[in-house]
Amino acid sequence: MTIKTDCIHFLGYIPCKPHKLHGYHCNSCPEYLEREGRILVIKLAAAGDVIRTTPILEPLKREFPSHRIAWLSKYPELLPKIIDDPLSFSLESILWLRNTNFDLLINLDKDREACALAKEINAGRKLGFILDDNGYCSPCDKGAAQNKFITGLFDDENRTNRLSYVEETMAMCGYEFQGEEYILDPPDTRVDLKIPGTGSVIGLNTGCGSRWTSRLWPEKYWIELTRLLLGQGKRVMLLGGPEEDEKNKRISELTNAYYPGCFSLDEFISIMDRCEVVVTAVTMAMHIAIGLKKKLVLFNNIFNPYEFELYGRGVILAPEQKCTCFFQPKCTNKSFCMETLTPDTVLESINCLLSSK
Repeated sequence: MTIKTDCIHFLGYIPCKPHKLHGYHCNSCPEYLEREGRILVIKLAAAGDVIRTTPILEPLKREFPSHRIAWLSKYPELLPKIIDDPLSFSLESILWLRNTNFDLLINLDKDREACALAKEINAGRKLGFILDDNGYCSPCDKGAAQNKFITGLFDDENRTNRLSYVEETMAMCGYEFQGEEYILDPPDTRVDLKIPGTGSVIGLNTGCGSRWTSRLWPEKYWIELTRLLLGQGKRVMLLGGPEEDEKNKRISELTNAYYPGCFSLDEFISIMDRCEVVVTAVTMAMHIAIGLKKKLVLFNNIFNPYEFELYGRGVILAPEQKCTCFFQPKCTNKSFCMETLTPDTVLESINCLLSSK
């Protein structure tokens, strides 16, 4: 029996997709395509960063159509199906990677474990970051990775940066950003929602995690915005995870806004897919909204606004009071800047987005 182990579809331990779908065997398979090599992308975390790194797949697939692409992540469930080998950050995956040769390795994580693994893996060419002999992250080259390395070390350099995260990522991979979108597959599950009313569904993602309280919009403003939206006949759906559950229950009880509760990540993506506009701080929900091509009102105070690529579908709102807590998880000012971003301003931005094509 002929077995073509050089085929891009060949897996070695289970039947390949052409066989499972059509019953083909290697000797007469019309979908045979010689594998020319392997590419490995390492982007472990955070979940939102994994999503906003996916635009690199388009130029990679274009340049290397006959290579298998593997991606190592702590969130493999977020990786799009066009990736040939989605890998969880596990012992099993690391064992395989250490014993496989790659033509190209792209490590876009500066975490020590990612850099250490990038150093160990056999690859003809390496881009991004690697571990140096002193145990520190180091750029593989003096080009784009060097620039990203510097902006991660010095806040003043970060402030002056005018490239978005996607542009920087593309540059590290040797490409020029040409508007490539996030790649987020449609959710596999469909959550049954009973949102009252018939107007536009506005998703309000009310939290940003317990660590980054410097980004939080006051709860009283979420309540006021909810009432304003409902007064205009819009449907409001409160969004969040376990850390926002009690807050969302309070807001729902006070305003009668719809709150579906806490769900798995795949279900959360399905829920967000029902929204026409999403209002959120810089969180994973922001990246999901961009990946789902939703209109977006983004609150930002502590990050460089040039970092975010909204693809012409969103607006970034900053508080009137200038934030002095750049990249600080806790507010260090005597007055909290986010209190100067008013619900009326947010409402105006939502209505502008709804009226735009």
